[in-house]
Amino acid sequence: MGFMWTMFQSLLIFASIFAFGLAAAIVFETIRRKYNYAHVEAPPIFEDPNSLKPVPCPHILDPAEKYISLIVPAYNEEHRLPGALDETLNYLQQRAAKDKSFSYEVVIVDDGSVDGTKQVAFDFVNRYTVENVRLILLGRNHGKGEAIRKGMLHSRGELLLMLDADGATKVSDLEKLENQIHAVAKRERKFGDSAASDSTLRISDVPIAAFGSRAHLEEKALATRKWYRNFLMKGFHVVVLLAAGSGIRDTQCGFKMFTRAAARKLFTNIRLKRWCFDVEVVYLCKWFRIPMIETSVNWTEIPGSKVNLLSIPNMLWEMALMSLGYRSGIWKIYT
Repeated sequence: MGFMWTMFQSLLIFASIFAFGLAAAIVFETIRRKYNYAHVEAPPIFEDPNSLKPVPCPHILDPAEKYISLIVPAYNEEHRLPGALDETLNYLQQRAAKDKSFSYEVVIVDDGSVDGTKQVAFDFVNRYTVENVRLILLGRNHGKGEAIRKGMLHSRGELLLMLDADGATKVSDLEKLENQIHAVAKRERKFGDSAASDSTLRISDVPIAAFGSRAHLEEKALATRKWYRNFLMKGFHVVVLLAAGSGIRDTQCGFKMFTRAAARKLFTNIRLKRWCFDVEVVYLCKWFRIPMIETSVNWTEIPGSKVNLLSIPNMLWEMALMSLGYRSGIWKIYT
């Protein structure tokens, strides 16, 4: 009995030390990111591989120069990226041929890949020119959230779409998000304040976010997945609900579109760098009162996903940071 009591006391002391250490680590990391110091500094130029001449690097604060920008984060995607880019650029070229006012760019963000991703991306820059396809190199791996933030901050579109490098969502589904954004913008101009009602405003000037959603596929997924994956998914949804509130059923779909005005507010404030940045986007949309639309998209499971069981602790860590950072006021939101 005495031995068992000693063991219990030892475990209790260990658990208390662990909990205190974890809490201290969360507080330290939250304070460290207070002023967004953890982010990568912006590269001053893009390089044109055809001429080897520097190309000025745009910023989200600059006026839009293209109708739409597609941001593709890529980490060790030499095998999946070519097919996704071929499909994406074929669609964009066909649409541009039908509509002369339609202009586009694809911004590939190489998140520190150690395979042939960089060369694959440069091949597409060579083929389509730096005016239409651009590559940002982060040097080392920082996370999907940081790659997308970097792409958003240095894109030229009135509309900015983030999409995964695996091509899991049909690129033509961007029209669903695009049409929803235009519909909301029309309502905002008609019923909103005097600024939104100004008929001279471009779509880029009205802050709106549209989220692709796989929620309509959930019932089928529940029937085919392993029980522990369903348990983890449901648990994650509960944590997301506590961290960011209700409103969006599928926060993690990698197919999201923002107007330039919305991206300017959101991605100059984003602090999370990996998988949970999507949840932070939802939180910030609510804080800024940016209208959010959730629209069903076609989605296919593509082998090679980077998300696994080891991603769960990191997701929980990031959501703990976000909750403490914003709710305590340590993380300031800049307007």
